[in-house]
Amino acid sequence: MHSPRRSFGLPLALVSAFCFGGSGVAAKPLIEAGLSPLQVVWIRMAGSALVLLPVAIRHRDLPRRQPWLLLGFGLLGVTLVQVSYFFAISRIPVAIAMLLEYLGPSLLLGYVRFVQRRPVTRAAAFGALTATLGLALVVEVWTGLGGLDPIGVLFGLGAAVSQVGYFVISEKAGRSASAAPKDRIDPIALSAFGLLIGALVITPLAQPWTLPWHVLGGDATMGSTRVPAIALALWMVLISTVVAYLTGVTSVSRLSAPVASVVAFLEAIWATALSWFLLGEHLATPQLLGGALVLIGAFVAQTSRPSKPSTPVAVSTPASAPATDPTTASSTPH
Repeated sequence: MHSPRRSFGLPLALVSAFCFGGSGVAAKPLIEAGLSPLQVVWIRMAGSALVLLPVAIRHRDLPRRQPWLLLGFGLLGVTLVQVSYFFAISRIPVAIAMLLEYLGPSLLLGYVRFVQRRPVTRAAAFGALTATLGLALVVEVWTGLGGLDPIGVLFGLGAAVSQVGYFVISEKAGRSASAAPKDRIDPIALSAFGLLIGALVITPLAQPWTLPWHVLGGDATMGSTRVPAIALALWMVLISTVVAYLTGVTSVSRLSAPVASVVAFLEAIWATALSWFLLGEHLATPQLLGGALVLIGAFVAQTSRPSKPSTPVAVSTPASAPATDPTTASSTPH
């Protein structure tokens, strides 16, 4: 029987996937209206960081206690995931870029099994493989395999690796809930500092001082409908970033990184559905079949239970990190 903490993690993971999945539908009209992809990413992170600034101020001692964890989350879990993906789609088909990014859960299972030397349940592995196959059908990967730009592929793989960092670091923050008060990491504070770090890092690249702010005062085209651009920007900031990250980080702390990462596959399903109804991008039969496989894979992984190794595995942690159970310890990016 699942614990209440674990059971509550699944709805949070679903909310996070749905919120993240709506970001593309909001961002695409803004890009077509005249904003560059990097400028859209900057608006997303800077606006979210501003909303969560009171949380960062309240937990202002966290950078002193966990500097490497915050830096790793800000760079991997926030900045590199988004920047890598946007650079990837500028060089290779969006479908291929999405598939490459969502190789993250499969890479995560490899990281857990071969780097951390933690057992991976058959259900989690089967769920990841099933969801990966389903996602390949959803994005119709066979339509864009010819002549891929190697740099674009590299950026797509970079997004996948960065996604692994997001789940691993979120899980580490969740395990600190049972640590001493001085070593605890509030998931909301982790998101606040991650977005703040991401906004600062991407500012020189996005050059917001050149941003055509008048675009946000006009309308953007979503399918056949004209929508206020500022409404899309607010949706992207408040729902697709603030709510998405808060529920996502909290869900990983209640589930496990491998399980939560497979549930996150639902982001692609939700994004595809929104594109269908709001942008007029209809699904073919193979894509509908792929969506069903993604749902099955996410469910199978969610019902799995973490297994413990027969012998403890020694895992080194930074001096600033709390001691953890060796069967569930994660490495902190440096």
